[in-house]
Amino acid sequence: MASKAAHKRLTKEYMTMQRDPPPFVWAVPEEKNILTWNYIIRGPPDSPFAGGEYHGVLLFPSEYPFKPPGIKMLTPSGRFQPDRKICFSMSDFHPGTWNPAWSVSTILTGLLSFMLSDEMTTGSVTSTDSDKRAYAVRSHAWNIKQKRFQEAFSDYCTLAMRDLPNMGEKERGSASTNIPPPAPPASSTTPSATPTSSTSADPNALSRPSNPNANGEAAANAPGWTDAWRQVLWQKWRWGIILVLALVVSRMSSR
Repeated sequence: MASKAAHKRLTKEYMTMQRDPPPFVWAVPEEKNILTWNYIIRGPPDSPFAGGEYHGVLLFPSEYPFKPPGIKMLTPSGRFQPDRKICFSMSDFHPGTWNPAWSVSTILTGLLSFMLSDEMTTGSVTSTDSDKRAYAVRSHAWNIKQKRFQEAFSDYCTLAMRDLPNMGEKERGSASTNIPPPAPPASSTTPSATPTSSTSADPNALSRPSNPNANGEAAANAPGWTDAWRQVLWQKWRWGIILVLALVVSRMSSR
């Protein structure tokens, strides 16, 4: 029977799991015993477990969160022995390293990380990547035949495997965020389906400005260009006059 502290903590963690599940993981407590949780782990892409669905259980002690849970994976995976406790740092094999701040999400994320490693421990098995892929292909069909899976995850007992609430879209930068395409500029117009533009109708159109106000703008800018040229010419003349005066002064000084 769960202690008051364990019940309160696990209830809070169930709400957190519903609101913000970790990538590739889903878990729910049993209705009659909040100390027993069923979980699903999905194999991440680019791993030998890709496409796989792995069902297991977390067995929490009544002293949780001050003592760690026992952890089993029930689905054959090629990584762990089915229905046998797994030894890793967040399980009841290592009470001395347990951190009460760890949660269901932390434990299952750690289990997934451990699953992807090659470290051997109590409850693990040795198999090739080819074996793991073969188990992954058969995993969902195996799960939906199991009574425990059916009771815990009736929504996932479909012929086609359904995605978990978080399949890692955020981590992969998936386009499923449904970002709308940028709206076209307000001044843009839709081109006609037939070649009716002025450039195709009039060969001389290419020599004319495409903007109907271009001639007016050019005329308005003409005085500016005139002033610029006058300034350039004045600068040249001014320097020429200075050089001539300097030459005259130099000759008069030499006499």
